[in-house]
Amino acid sequence: MQPLRDDPALQTLFRQANGIILGKPRALRLAMTCLLSQGHLLIEDMPGMGKTTLAHLLATLMGLDYQRIQFTSDLLPADVIGVSVYERRSEQFHFHAGPIFAQLILADEINRATPKTQSALLEAMEERQITAEGKTRPLPQPFFVIATQNPAHQVGTFSLPESQLDRFLMRISLGYPDSATERLLLQGQGGRQRLEHLHPVTGPADLAHWQQASQEVFAADALLDYVQALIERSRNLADTTGLSPRAGLGLLRAARSWAWLAGREKVLPEDVQAVWPTVAAHRLGQGSDGDNHAAQILQSVAIP
Repeated sequence: MQPLRDDPALQTLFRQANGIILGKPRALRLAMTCLLSQGHLLIEDMPGMGKTTLAHLLATLMGLDYQRIQFTSDLLPADVIGVSVYERRSEQFHFHAGPIFAQLILADEINRATPKTQSALLEAMEERQITAEGKTRPLPQPFFVIATQNPAHQVGTFSLPESQLDRFLMRISLGYPDSATERLLLQGQGGRQRLEHLHPVTGPADLAHWQQASQEVFAADALLDYVQALIERSRNLADTTGLSPRAGLGLLRAARSWAWLAGREKVLPEDVQAVWPTVAAHRLGQGSDGDNHAAQILQSVAIP
């Protein structure tokens, strides 16, 4: 792993996070890269890998208002967005906001809900607002969705449509721990039970400052040529839909954030390569197909 930017609050955040999510420093840095890039994060893995713990951990350490929505097959859009209820005393309908009105939303097991309910997130994720009963309501700032997803082959899952997948800047996977890490978990170190002892180490104001600073990292014309070449290659790949302009912008934002976390003032091709699989794979195909397409593109495009 590359060294981390010399910022006391950032160093403390990662130190405490690595003490909860053991043995996954790269996944933690990718998750933080996504938030610095003002993107939404999709975590795909088997149950019990720490997906929910990771989302709750980031919200706690950054002092963000946090809501968890458990997606099930009977969940309705109104359960996410909110609903107007008639109050007899005032003889008027009053809107009761749903759990989506928080700074960080955990959409737990998002692919267990029907497409109708999944679509309730589309406007919120893209425009940071929701429209309910003819009125548009802004969402809190900052606003992030971290969604967890079980593998598509598991019973009771619905595949996310392309329009939904494209709104997630990055998709990561935690994977099984190695033997040394699993021994630490069995000995009671790390894990979800330690979350209740954590306190925020930063707040929304610091996060906004980090987001702005990370996007000021310089990207040379040659670097932009490389990004464009990757995107163009994805659009010429057979049997898949190429990356959208939104994906290209997200790739550059993520590369800038990755470089900023490493303490650099300019983006290198290695930064693009580091975030490329997490930005591109879920847009290029389901499961291993997307991973293979992303790897093929990365290998076939030369660095300018």
